[in-house]
Amino acid sequence: MEGEVADTQLGGHLPDEVRSATEHHTAVVVGGGQSGLATAYYLRRYEMDFLILDNQEEPGGAWLHAWPSLTLFSAAAFSNLPGWPMPQYPGYPPASHVIDYLEHYERRYDLPVRRPVHVRSVSHDGGMFFLDSTVGQFTADHVVAATGTWSAPFVPHYPGTFRGRQWHSSTYPGPEPFRGAKVAVVGGANSGAQIAADLLVTSEVTWFTLERPRWMPDDVDGRDLFLRSRRRILGGDSGPNLGDIVALPHLRELRDSGPLSATPIFDSLSELDHDHLIWCTGFRPALGPFRHLMRGREPAVKNLHLVGYGNWTGDGSATLMGVGPFAKHTARVVAGRVDEARQHEF
Repeated sequence: MEGEVADTQLGGHLPDEVRSATEHHTAVVVGGGQSGLATAYYLRRYEMDFLILDNQEEPGGAWLHAWPSLTLFSAAAFSNLPGWPMPQYPGYPPASHVIDYLEHYERRYDLPVRRPVHVRSVSHDGGMFFLDSTVGQFTADHVVAATGTWSAPFVPHYPGTFRGRQWHSSTYPGPEPFRGAKVAVVGGANSGAQIAADLLVTSEVTWFTLERPRWMPDDVDGRDLFLRSRRRILGGDSGPNLGDIVALPHLRELRDSGPLSATPIFDSLSELDHDHLIWCTGFRPALGPFRHLMRGREPAVKNLHLVGYGNWTGDGSATLMGVGPFAKHTARVVAGRVDEARQHEF
């Protein structure tokens, strides 16, 4: 591939004794959350030899770490992975319902998940991937990175000093630890609005945003966003930008009655006299073991595939309903390249 980084820059030559001591699979999927499971579903359909390595103790991916009140933005009928619909739930399903669905999805399709396994490094040499992990070494012809973003929270830099305790939405435990405290919440999208609303019953809350919050129309939820995303992928007109915050029913009530209102962002952390500061400022792709195999947003070596990293990998690809087409494409590429290799062997 033109511009491909030399293998010696990506891990170097590995001794023969290391090669012979590893467990080999045609494809290794790193990450057992929704993106990894969707890709595995199609790899299973294509009858590929593959293994999923997941660093969690149990099924559920990032949903295992969601704050207690977090829900989907879509009804269960519009929150499906490929093949099997999510069981019905009245209203918007909470994290516990999603976790239960992912656990049963694994079992339903007998997906080969090994956990907890932390992949410490991935190298590429002689057309082969070498993965070093907490349970041993693996080799693969293809590697699918499906590690998501939750473990790579983003916090912007602001000058000054904050004397209280700082958090990120990824570690927000719910409102109870903040009871009676003065809390600053930073972020003008969904997590900022939701966490600020969550804290109103226990704390004195200041919700800081860069600009006036852009609420989506009250009748828009995840179903509409998915349909608009699908139209964009198919080359159609998805219409104007609807905003940044899904106006879930309880948020609408707090917004319209007054308690959930935003304050312009501070210039310096030193301006704050709050006890806690919660950054709801998003995430970056958690590509730690793969970063040296990347050039910008693109893999620098052949047969490294990225699935489920939002706009990096496709519109809607970080959602339950939206990841399917991208997972299918990745599995098809893996299967197609493997078939070509087999033809050359024979």
